Amino acid sequence: MAITGDSHSQFHVLAVDDSMIDRKLIERLLKTSSHQVTAVDSGSKALKFLGLHEEDDQSNPDTVPSVSPNDHREVEVNLIITDYCMPGMTGYDLLKKVKESSSLRDIPVVIMSSENVPSRITRCLEEGAEEFFLKPVRLADLNRLKPHMMKTKIKNEKQEDQEKLEKSEIQSEQQPQPQPQPSPLLQQPNNNKRKAMEEGLSPDRTRPRYNGITTMV
Repeated sequence: MAITGDSHSQFHVLAVDDSMIDRKLIERLLKTSSHQVTAVDSGSKALKFLGLHEEDDQSNPDTVPSVSPNDHREVEVNLIITDYCMPGMTGYDLLKKVKESSSLRDIPVVIMSSENVPSRITRCLEEGAEEFFLKPVRLADLNRLKPHMMKTKIKNEKQEDQEKLEKSEIQSEQQPQPQPQPSPLLQQPNNNKRKAMEEGLSPDRTRPRYNGITTMV
């Protein structure tokens, strides 16, 4: 597996092809468009990079990728471009796995092949492929991918914003709310009333005197 391009590039493409020549060509063309590229040589490695676990071909130890299945969480994949004819898992099989995954189905998938078979093209497009390119792939072909990647990137950004908003709301609800303090203006009448009640109950309170009035007992 090879990762090329600037990590701050606008889009990240996962390229899958068992042919080293075709894989290098795709890498070079994508780098020309300033895309970040992760290149793998099998569908199994692609699924592992994406975080999906598949049974590896034990007869070929080279199918085990040199990347942890958790690494994909740190890198957003905006598009997958895969060869159709590959040993083991074909590009069509990889397409189906991606579209069957609830967490990956929104990633655009593009199929490429050196064979112009109409039934094969139709089947891939019906399964959810965005494009079907005939090899050799040209730069003009890859320039058609940008709208597909833009849709995914915008959707992911909206989802991230929504998750941040929900997280912020949860944190706000979990914080203890301060108890409201009574206003000093409200405390003063209560204090005066309490003082008056205490004076009325005091046995030592002096009886009122009335000037000029004789009180008969």
